[in-house]
Amino acid sequence: MGNYITHNQITVGPELPFLEAVIIMWKEGIGNLIVKDGEEPTCLLTERVILEYLVQEREISNKPMRYIATHFISKVSPETSLVDAARIMVSKKARLLVFENEKLVGMVTSADMLRGFIRTDVDPPLDDVTHTVYKISYDDSLLDAIKLMNEKRVGSLIVIKDEKPYGIFTEGDLLAYVLAIEADLGGLVGHYCSHPIVTAEVGIYGNEATNTMIVKKIKKLPLSEEDNIVGIVSASDMIKAFLMQ
Repeated sequence: MGNYITHNQITVGPELPFLEAVIIMWKEGIGNLIVKDGEEPTCLLTERVILEYLVQEREISNKPMRYIATHFISKVSPETSLVDAARIMVSKKARLLVFENEKLVGMVTSADMLRGFIRTDVDPPLDDVTHTVYKISYDDSLLDAIKLMNEKRVGSLIVIKDEKPYGIFTEGDLLAYVLAIEADLGGLVGHYCSHPIVTAEVGIYGNEATNTMIVKKIKKLPLSEEDNIVGIVSASDMIKAFLMQ
């Protein structure tokens, strides 16, 4: 697995204010921020944790990281196989930190794993990992979008305008366009979604879908049929599909 490690991970202390941590994630283009207490990583700030916190607080506060970052982590080594690492990530629903000689040397993300899997001979169908699409109106508020994503436990919503798919609002958009610029949570979600939508046809297989996600630098891939978006897969879903083969 050593070839698929993201090195030079950024770490912060538990007293760093929430908004400063968000700005770091936005500027560095990362979806995970490691929180260390001394030399020991204790937890992660992730896009999902940010979403859950905003639903609870309903405002962009500036509490220290020790009160917010809660995502679980699991430890692996560079010698852990790609398949074993993927199984740990899926079963524990945790991010993987890589340690060598008890020293943190990096992280393995879903995107890292996908880059490894597409180099194999496995090319799985996606039928069993495709999820229901949830939609929201262009004119609904950011807070409405955040609450719906939290309620449905999803990382994205299709934004509808004039009865047609207009864009997609993701946890990444929440980080990049809302928190980093301290937008009003009462603002229209349509103003902050990603547009136009990158889609693939229903029936696409794992390798082509993975390549599309890597090239387009996206974590969610909506699936369309006759110009209608009927499903969606994430990077984590793709890993599950590869493991099922």
